[in-house]
Order: sequence, then C-alpha cells, then structure tokens
Amino acid sequence: MKRNILFSTLTFGFLLLTSLHGFAQSEQQKLEQRRQEIMAEIQQTNRLLSSNKKQSRSVLQQIEDLDLKIKSQEKLIAVISQQAGLLNRKIRNNRNEISKLNKELDVLKADYANMIVKSYKSKSEQSRLMFLLSSDNFLQAYKRLQYMKQYTQHRRVQGEEIGLKTQSLLILNDTLGIQLKAQEVLLAEHKKEQEKIEEQKRIQKILIGDLRKKERTFASQIKKKQTEIARIDKQIQSLVDAAIASANKSSGSAASAKFNLTPEAKIVADNFLSNKGNLPWPIEKGLVVMGYGKQPHPYVKNVYINSNGVRIATEEGAKARAIFQGEVLEVQIIKGANKTVLVQHGNYISVYNNLSKVFVKKGDKVTIYQEIGEVYTDKTTGETLLKFSIFQDSQVQNPALWIYRM
Repeated sequence: MKRNILFSTLTFGFLLLTSLHGFAQSEQQKLEQRRQEIMAEIQQTNRLLSSNKKQSRSVLQQIEDLDLKIKSQEKLIAVISQQAGLLNRKIRNNRNEISKLNKELDVLKADYANMIVKSYKSKSEQSRLMFLLSSDNFLQAYKRLQYMKQYTQHRRVQGEEIGLKTQSLLILNDTLGIQLKAQEVLLAEHKKEQEKIEEQKRIQKILIGDLRKKERTFASQIKKKQTEIARIDKQIQSLVDAAIASANKSSGSAASAKFNLTPEAKIVADNFLSNKGNLPWPIEKGLVVMGYGKQPHPYVKNVYINSNGVRIATEEGAKARAIFQGEVLEVQIIKGANKTVLVQHGNYISVYNNLSKVFVKKGDKVTIYQEIGEVYTDKTTGETLLKFSIFQDSQVQNPALWIYRM
C-alpha cells in the first residue's frame, strides 16, 4: 500500500513537472516562432530598401530607411528579451528543484544507510530465527514476522525512491546545462542586435543633424510631395464616387454615395467584413513605407503627412494581387500615378494604384490572390511602390485594420 502511495506521489510530481515544463516550452516555441518571423521581416526590409537604392538617396530618405530598420531591430530585441526572461525563470525553477531534490536525497540516503547498518547487524538467519523464537507467544511471533517483512519492504521502497530521485536529478541537471547554453546564445544575440541599433542610431543622429541645417528645404520638399499625394487621393476618391454612381445606375437604382447591393453582393460584403484583420497583403513581399491618415513628420517640424491609403515598397517586377474575391469595377490611368484598378467586394472597394501593367479589365470576376497587375518601378529612383487603399462605399478605411499584420 505504501509503495503504491509513494509511486503515485512520485508519478504525480513527475507529471506536474512535465506539464509545467511543457507549458513553458510551448510559450518558448511561440516566442521563437515570432523571433524567426521578425528576422525574416528584417531581411526583407533590408532587401527592399537595398533594391530601391539604384540612385543615391536623399538625407531624408536615408533617415526614413534607418527608422524602418531601427523599429524592426527593436521588435527583435523585445522578443529576445522575452525569451531570455522566460529562460531565466525556467533556470531559476530548475535550480530550486535541484536544491530541493539534493536535500531530500541526503535525508533518504542517511536513513537508508542507517537501515543497512541495522540490517547488517542482524543479517544472519540465526539472528532472525532467534528473534522469532524468543517471542512470548504466537501472536507476538506473528507480529515480529510482519515487522521483518515490512522492514524489508520499506528498505526496498526507499532504495527505489532514491533511484527515482537520482534519475530526476540527472535529467534536471542535463536540462539546466542545455538551458544555460541557450541563455548564452540569446544574450550574445541580444548584445549583437543592440550594437546594430546603436550604430544605426548613431548614423541617423548625424543625418538628422544635417537635416536640421536644411530644414526649410526639406520642409518644402515634403509639402510638395504631400500636395502630389493629396492630388492623387482626390482623383481616386472621385474615381470611387463615379464608379459607385455608375454601378447603381446600371442596376436601375438611384444615384447614391453607397452601393445598392443585390442579395449576392450582400453575401460577398458580409464575407469581406468577417475577414477584417485577416485579409492577405496586396503583394507577396512588401514593406509599408507610408502609413494611413494624418501624421506629423517625425523629423521635420510643423510638417504633416496625410494619406488615404498606404504605400508599400516591393521588389521590381512585383505583381499586385486581389485581397478578396470580387469584380473589377474600374481600370483607369491617373496622372502621376500610372494605372489604377478598383475591385468591388460587395459594398467594399480595394484600390491598387501605381501599376505599369494591368492583367484584368472592367467587369472581370477575380479570385483572392489573383494577379491584377505589375507594380511600376521608377527608373530614376529605383523605387517600386504600390499605393493601396480600401473603401467602404465612398468612405476611405485604414488598410492596416483589414490586412493581416500590416
């Protein structure tokens, strides 16, 4: 009975230890997966920024490039710090468990040694027989016999317990050794990434110093760029409004700023909405270099940037692809922004702007991931930028809220 209780207790303890280790391992695996994803993002960022440097970059562009790199490195360092913190907790727990097991083993071994000594003194068959024969009566002899059996059983159980605890201790020591090596690797990587950031910030600080000397010139350049962005955004808005009015007119509905949906189009719209936050990127590989909405310029004072969509840097020859099933609502050319494709998804519209080639025509049905055009590459700057927007009826939306991890 005692042996069964001991076995159950040790088994429960082992299962609990395994369960806790498994939970920590699962958390560590998630962090490692995220670290690998961020490292892939950093490689892609470096590759895309490098591919967009056929011509020398302005000071402002260099600062913006470094800003993107620094943000990626900071994300990586944050995850590495989380991994190191989790590993530290595991190492501390294992050390505490090893210390506890060592103390328990010391007590067990001392008790076991004492039992061996006693057993040695009375080990002869004659001594055991005399112990039984010297009983006053049969009942006492029976009890003495039971005691001898229990004593032998207890000694065997103690020996097994020492063996199990010793095995657990060896496993913990091995695990601890692996964890300490992993910790060394993480700390070394943390240091390396930190050094990269410090170097990038040092270069950026010098560039910002140069920018400050010519702040008025750069402010003028940014305002000029913003005027161009606003002009293109206005044309796209007009294009969307006209496309909605044309679609409603074709279906015999009154002109409106909103789509008059058929039951089939309503289903598409509901499906599009249900996938909010999980829609695929409009290109396979890309990096957002300008976000949505009005935002102060990070380095030039009193200058704001406003965009009705996002600008995504990508590789030369990259293909824009549909983010959801739908119908091509319009294909147009916008001055200064090349070709534009509007795809309708119920009462939602996805807009793909700055295309050099278009593979679809108005009225075509498209499927998710279907290529709809090739992104234009500026021969002067070497930049390949997709300008992407999402509308709900005629109301512009923030693409980052719709596209997965944008």
